[in-house]
This record gives sequence, structure tokens and C-alpha cells, in this order.
Amino acid sequence: MRLHFVENGPALLVEHDRRVLVIADLHMGIESGLERHGVHVTSRSAARRDRVLACIEETEPDLLLLLGDVKHNVPVTSRQEYLELPGVLDAFRDRVPLQIAPGNHDGGIGRFLEPGELLPPDGAIIDDIGYLHGHTHPDPGLFGHLIILGHHHPVVSLLDTVGCAARARPAYLYSGLAAPCLPEETQPESRTRLLFVPAFNEFAGGIDIGRLRGSGLGPLSRCIDEKTAEVFLADGTYVGSPATLCPGDGG
Repeated sequence: MRLHFVENGPALLVEHDRRVLVIADLHMGIESGLERHGVHVTSRSAARRDRVLACIEETEPDLLLLLGDVKHNVPVTSRQEYLELPGVLDAFRDRVPLQIAPGNHDGGIGRFLEPGELLPPDGAIIDDIGYLHGHTHPDPGLFGHLIILGHHHPVVSLLDTVGCAARARPAYLYSGLAAPCLPEETQPESRTRLLFVPAFNEFAGGIDIGRLRGSGLGPLSRCIDEKTAEVFLADGTYVGSPATLCPGDGG
């Protein structure tokens, strides 16, 4: 298995028997959600679609896997989403087969999908790797594998030469699974690993990796093993551990 970081996403290419392009948290329709809160932004769905298509062209995958929160508005589907999502998803399908691990924003997403495209909400194994959005407890069958998940929108704030925080940047957090989270039959040894994937949507915001474990945002965030956790930028550059990047700030 090989992992390739696609900086222009951020996106992840997982290369095993198949080449799987993984994109998390598109949040299509976020502009209408912002508008309800008084923030007026022109729809950028077309530009977001084109960024995904550019990632597809760059990586030539066998499968495009969207790790949930494909749409943004809950509990209803907005007019913007009804108008834009069918064309966006068709543009993806025209290039590559598509599957979706549904997220907490994806109520009603099935009406936009074709048979076989929707995965179970508690995750699925593809090519011996587990995938899920991350807002639910994973299916027990995912333990013992690398589990790739979205939902948490990890970012890292790097310090400049005078110690001031620079703009937060999308980041990947890779970690073993803390022992208390392991199913009893797998303790004390486990091959389970977690890889938290940053959000693709440029407006989605994020949680600093130093606060991720204590955020309680998803069941697996509480399972980050601080001893083994490593942080990578969108281009795959290794930048350290949460403890060294955020001393005294961990969860």
C-alpha cells in the first residue's frame, strides 16, 4: 500500500490493488448555509468541482471515494444543493466510478446517487483499508486495518521565527489506536491505525491537531494515541507530533 498526498486538494491517493482517490468534506451548498447567518458569498461549487476534477486528472484513480459531508445543509436539503449537486456528481461519474461514505450532513444524499454508490455509515473495507466519515462508531470489522476518516477537519498552526502563529493549514493526523479503544479480542497488540483527512472545502474551517483528541467531535478522535501520532501537511511534508507542535496544548 502506498499513500500519495495531493496538495491541490487536499486529497489522498491510496494505491493498493486499486488506486482510490479520497476526498473528505466537500460541503457543497455551504454558501447557502453561510447566507442564513448573514454571510453572503457567491457559490463556488463550480470551482470546487473543477478542483476535484483536476485531482482526478492528476492521479488517474480507479475510484473516487468521498468521505462524507458531500452536502452541507442539515436537516434539510437546500435549493442550492438541489440545483447544483446532480451536475457536480455527474461530472465526477463521467471521469471515474464514485462511492460515498455518508456523513452527518448527508441526510437525503441517496436521492442524488446511483445504485451501489452509497456505503454504510459505519464504514466499509475497500482493498483491505477501512473508510468512514467519522461521526459514528466504526463497524468492528474495520479494526485491525488502517482506518481513513474525515469529519474532523484537522489543521495545524505553524509558528514563524518570532513565535507568532501563522495561518492554520490543512493537515493529516496519523496515529495508532489508544489501547482503551481497542476491542477486547485485539488487545494488547493491534494493527489498527487512524488517518484523519483534512476538509476539501475552503470555507469549512478546522480543529487544530493539538485539540483534536479532546474535542469529542467523533468517537475515534478520543482514540488518538499521543505516543505515536504524527502530523503531515497537505503536500505530505512531515512536521512533527501534536506534542511538539502544540506543547502543553494537547487533549
